[in-house]
Amino acid sequence: MSLVGKKAPDFKAVAVVNGNEFVEDFDLARFRGKKVVFFFYPLDFTFVCPTEILAFQDKIAEFEKRNTVVVGCSIDSQFSHWAWLNTPKDKGGIQGVKYPLVADLDKTISMKYGVLAGRYKTDENGNTNFEGEPVALRGLFLIDEEGIVQHELINNLGLGRSVKEVLRMIDALTHLQKYGEVCPADWEEGQEALKPTFEGVSEYLSKK
Repeated sequence: MSLVGKKAPDFKAVAVVNGNEFVEDFDLARFRGKKVVFFFYPLDFTFVCPTEILAFQDKIAEFEKRNTVVVGCSIDSQFSHWAWLNTPKDKGGIQGVKYPLVADLDKTISMKYGVLAGRYKTDENGNTNFEGEPVALRGLFLIDEEGIVQHELINNLGLGRSVKEVLRMIDALTHLQKYGEVCPADWEEGQEALKPTFEGVSEYLSKK
């Protein structure tokens, strides 16, 4: 079930911030008043994941300009996060990443956000087993200043995301919030948006 339009699920967990600091009871509520890009990735020390994580870090100034915080999460422990964050890039690490990485070792956060690749199932004898892959899919949630999910995207494990598209969605949300105008297909900041009426749509399309 989609979380769009709903309050982002609450959680408290350990996170690694600034690449080397453990923060207990980390949550997203501390960022009220800012937009949050909360994204999940499958595992530390893998292949597609570092390309995404480093791409977010490379554009972190663009997110900050938009009053937006980036937070990552996987089912790894905080110790695994710390080790990966302190491994040089040429050794397969993500050294230099400063935004928070949340540890979801018990998979409860992934389940709350609906991105766990498998599920726990209890058989007729009361035994609980996990079916599928016990990792997070590539879920991404754009959460507004009030803690409401405004956009979500969930990719399968092998499909990397576009950081440029995430920035575009932040710009679109900001434009909607500021002007009340809705953003058409492939809209980018600086382009004309449209009034949410049939007349507004007709006027927009007549200019194309």
